[in-house]
Amino acid sequence: MSTFEIRYLLFSGYTSMLSIKDIVPAALNNITTQFILLDKGKVATEGQSKTCLALVADESAAVHFQFWGEECDLFKPGDIIRLTNGIFSYNRNHLLLRAGKRGSIEKVGEFTMTYVETPNISEMRWVPDANNSKKILLLGILEPFKKQR
Repeated sequence: MSTFEIRYLLFSGYTSMLSIKDIVPAALNNITTQFILLDKGKVATEGQSKTCLALVADESAAVHFQFWGEECDLFKPGDIIRLTNGIFSYNRNHLLLRAGKRGSIEKVGEFTMTYVETPNISEMRWVPDANNSKKILLLGILEPFKKQR
């Protein structure tokens, strides 16, 4: 790839597709990935807002995903979804992947995707690196995903 091609990709808004296993907690809206929706919990309503917790996966790992508003009704298990400019961060003490305010999700297919259910990166506990404030380290694994009933 030439220098020109690399510059074009960087400045044209191109972002590379991340595998779920490579996602780490950060307050940046720059995660672009693709996954299959495996399981979706019940819709929770708080005021006029509704959310839905789901389990999604790709060929490298699984993660909890939070749908917001209309997203809760648009997607069903088996859907293959592309997330663009998403965020992986804490929401009420749980690490969740979500579109956030600046991200987007879209259905790009259904049922035909290789995936694994473990490890679930939402179950991993992260701590700041004492030697580098811009880095985080994996400390351990928390409890497994529990389907909301």
